[in-house]
Formats: sequence, structure tokens, C-alpha cells
Amino acid sequence: MSTTAPTRPLVTALVADAVTAPSMHNAQPWRFVHRTGTDTVELHGDPTRELPREDPDHRALHLGCGAALFGLRVAAAHRGLRTETRLLPDPEDPWHLADVRLLAGEDEELAGLWPALRERHTSRFPFSEERIPSELLDALAAAALLEGCRLVVPGDWHADTVMELVRESELFEAADEAVRAEIAAWTRTGAADEGPQTEGIPAYAFGPRQYDVTSPVRDFDAQRRDAGRGSVRFEQRPQLALLGTGEDTPADWLRAGQALQRVLLQATLDGLSTSLMSQPLEWPELRSQTRDPGSAMGHVHMVLRLGYGPRGGATPRRPVSEVLAFE
Repeated sequence: MSTTAPTRPLVTALVADAVTAPSMHNAQPWRFVHRTGTDTVELHGDPTRELPREDPDHRALHLGCGAALFGLRVAAAHRGLRTETRLLPDPEDPWHLADVRLLAGEDEELAGLWPALRERHTSRFPFSEERIPSELLDALAAAALLEGCRLVVPGDWHADTVMELVRESELFEAADEAVRAEIAAWTRTGAADEGPQTEGIPAYAFGPRQYDVTSPVRDFDAQRRDAGRGSVRFEQRPQLALLGTGEDTPADWLRAGQALQRVLLQATLDGLSTSLMSQPLEWPELRSQTRDPGSAMGHVHMVLRLGYGPRGGATPRRPVSEVLAFE
């Protein structure tokens, strides 16, 4: 097995690709470390970027970091490198999420996903009613399986149940002042008292309001701070998919994050637009109801909305210098 310690410019380029990954509220809860002379890039969770009210167990944090981990693997493959990944390598440090070794070799399948890293954007815009061919959905399910996860397209009754849970979660959220405050802290409308513009959800990514709420798209401006947003009709029959695993451990969450990014990148290459909905999964009493009791999927980690429509714009990212350390 041939290994070579990567250069600083190479590691910087890999991390710049990795951080294009999605994360809850675009909190970007990751840190990368490269130790001089080694062939390994470490991935750590960043406890300063947690969402204590909406993500008390850090499941969503692990999902975002898992998505960034997959992006790192894709970036390495694009540059002619093979990777070996070890999840949760230090039992004494739960924030040390993964070690990625950079090895000589090729992975053409992963390399083929690289063009989608910077094309994939969450879309909170209406999609058309055009149905996605079953062949594309089957390929997305196969992509999830490659990362040890399941992607299930719910039947009509199950999709209706998920939509009802989305509406219930909106009511829960509206009644919880702490949750509303946490969301507001991660949205950016240009007000002077908001956080850095390199993180969070900017107003241009909110999308329009739904004239008749039929689609599971979260409204990040429920308090109507952006007066210029109009209302439009969304698709009447949103095309949903549920991503999940059999168990519900931190390692499963990291696998699910990698599967999520793999599915999103493949969907992007297939010409699909995507958005993510975690709202009903943030409430334990609702999350258990999202799964189909007849499915082998024990725990749902994300609700995906897929379809044909606007891709949405790129949301900001922190500079690599803020998330990568050389030691």
C-alpha cells in the first residue's frame, strides 16, 4: 500500500470541496486537522456550532459532518487518490468523528461525482409536477446502499402521513420560543444584529412563501422579517424520499450523512433539484412516526424532496482557514 504525506495546498483544496456539504441551518459544524508528515486528515465536530434546542443529541451535527466527510472522499478521488475512512477512531473523544487516509490509487465512481459538489444547492422553490422516472429513484436508492443506508420512496398513504407530521412540527415550532430564537439566530436578512454572513441561511435562499402549503419546505422567515418575499403555489404532489438506517448510533448518523451527500450529488448529476426537511425529525414524538412500520428502516434521518425545478443559489461558506488546522 503506497502512501504519501499530502501537501498543504492539496489538503486545503480537499477541504474547500468538502465544506460545500449541507448542514442544518448551514451551521457548518466541522473542523479538519492535518498533522504534518501524516497521510491522514482528521474530521472533528465543532461543539461551538451545535443547535442545543433543535439538535440536543447532535444527530444533525453528525449528519452534516458525514456529508462533509463524503465530500472529502469525492475530492480526493477527483485528484487521483483513494481513501480509507475510520469512523469514531478515539473512544475517549466523541468529537473526533473520523480519520481519512489518503492513499495512492483511483476511485472512478467517486471521482465522477465531483462536478456536482459545487452545483448542488438546496432549493426552496416550487418544482414541477413531472414525475421522476423509477430508474432514477432506484439509482438513488442504490447510491444510499453503497454507504450502508436505505433510501425509501414512500407510498401515497405514507407520504400523506409525512406531510401531516411536517404540519404538526410547524405547530410545535410556532409554540416554542426557544426553537424560533435558534432559527432566527441562523438566518441572515441583512439586519445589523445578525451573525457573520459566511454562515446561516441568507434571505435569497429562503425561497418564496407557499400560497397553499402542499410541500415540505421549511419557512426560515416565519416571523416575516423579509417583507419582499412573494407567495406562489408549490407542487401539489411533492416527491419525497426517506433516508435512514437500521440503528441509531453516532456511527449510523455519520454513515447517513455520507449517504445523504452521495444521493444529493447523484441527483444533481441526474438533473434533479433537491431540498431537505428535518423539521418533523427534530421532535422525538414525531420522528418515530415518519418511518413505515413495514419497512426494514428502523430510524429516519432525513426527508428529501426531489423534483424538476430551480436549483437554488449557493449559500455562503466559512473560509477554509477557519475550519482547517495544520499541526
